[in-house]
Amino acid sequence: MIQQNDDGLPLGLGMALAQQPGAMAAFAALSEQGQQAVIAQAHQVRSRAEMHALVASLTDSAPRA
Repeated sequence: MIQQNDDGLPLGLGMALAQQPGAMAAFAALSEQGQQAVIAQAHQVRSRAEMHALVASLTDSAPRA
């Protein structure tokens, strides 16, 4: 079971975003649909390394919808 905070953000995603301020800013700049897409990807993550890679991809890629 994936734990979520009150905003529906998976805890692992929130923690990884907190460790990378640039990625947190990129996530915040996404549309609601873009944020939901990242959250859906986070639900598929099975390791800390995968979560960090997902979060790092927010600053490595072009803006998402």
